[in-house]
Amino acid sequence: MEYAIGELAARCGVATHVLRHWEHVGLLAPARRVASRRVYSDADLARVAEIQICKDAGFTLAEIRDLFTASTPEARRAAMRVQLTRVRGSIARLNRSQTLLEHGLRCHHDDHQTCPHFQSMILDHP
Repeated sequence: MEYAIGELAARCGVATHVLRHWEHVGLLAPARRVASRRVYSDADLARVAEIQICKDAGFTLAEIRDLFTASTPEARRAAMRVQLTRVRGSIARLNRSQTLLEHGLRCHHDDHQTCPHFQSMILDHP
């Protein structure tokens, strides 16, 4: 299937200027051009989805470009391992935040900050 830039943008939930920027920084290249207009393919649709997943994982655009252009599978896996460590750290921090928020919402103290259990959870944080 073929997509004009507006169609691809709408399908992926991004603005057209985002696709142009990703093209400018080397992350995306239209399958072809017709009368100076970008024409994208299903492969480009998959590439946009991959960029979005990488961004959700915390990669910068430069890191995504490096990942896509890595010279060896080992280099690509090394970059993924580094980012996976970062993602796991973020998940741990978010899980801790979730626990604190959930406790704050169900705490029987008028002010959760005076709750001894809440205080111990805060102070146990390294």
